[in-house]
Amino acid sequence: MEIQSALSSGLHGFQKATEEANKAAADIASQTVNKRQAEEGFQVQESKESDSKGSATAADFQAPDLTESVVKLKVAEVQAKASGEVLQTADKTLGTLIDVRV
Repeated sequence: MEIQSALSSGLHGFQKATEEANKAAADIASQTVNKRQAEEGFQVQESKESDSKGSATAADFQAPDLTESVVKLKVAEVQAKASGEVLQTADKTLGTLIDVRV
């Protein structure tokens, strides 16, 4: 069984937080763009007064939940801060071990 060093764990946590933040930010951006497109499409549809059954309405549109994406972004921020603290503690500990006088 391999035990990871604190530096490796902190780095891994920071990388995971970055990935999660990027994904949440992309979800927020795509949700905003898709909502605008759906609303514009819905407005065009209303103006044409089309009765076709295959057309999509704004209510039928499925997008990532904005609230959930914002919460995920905040969780990623907290995870990044915690991982940063792990890295700082590991750095201080390593510095203390190296500074020990022989």
